[in-house]
Amino acid sequence: MTVPTVTRLGSGGPWEARYGYSRVVRAGDLAITAGCTSTVDGRVAHVGDAAAQTAQALRIGLAALAEVGAGPADVIRTRLYVTDRSHADEVGRAHQAVFGVVRPVATMVVVAGLIDEDHLVEVELEAYLPQQRIGS
Repeated sequence: MTVPTVTRLGSGGPWEARYGYSRVVRAGDLAITAGCTSTVDGRVAHVGDAAAQTAQALRIGLAALAEVGAGPADVIRTRLYVTDRSHADEVGRAHQAVFGVVRPVATMVVVAGLIDEDHLVEVELEAYLPQQRIGS
């Protein structure tokens, strides 16, 4: 029996070292991102625009997954956290623009707030990569 390799990678984001977490972890067949926001170079991008923040957060999450060999078609689950119910449709449409063909399972939850008051959305991505694809 082969023991799965666990790979943990950071992005250098402002909270990873401070709070002790990785941007993405690959454990065997699964690759999972931490929560991704529209933070770019330590600053919130697209302040006030939930759709643009969603698109940016998804790009960040997909870039992290690419570091461990996963692409958009490998994503099997997404979680979207929004700070206001009124953003649900625009966040959902931004998600559809990326994953409309893939159609992962998805959850969208309204939360009281995120780590920075300018964040309107945070996303998590989970991908499945069969073991035979490791190193391919």
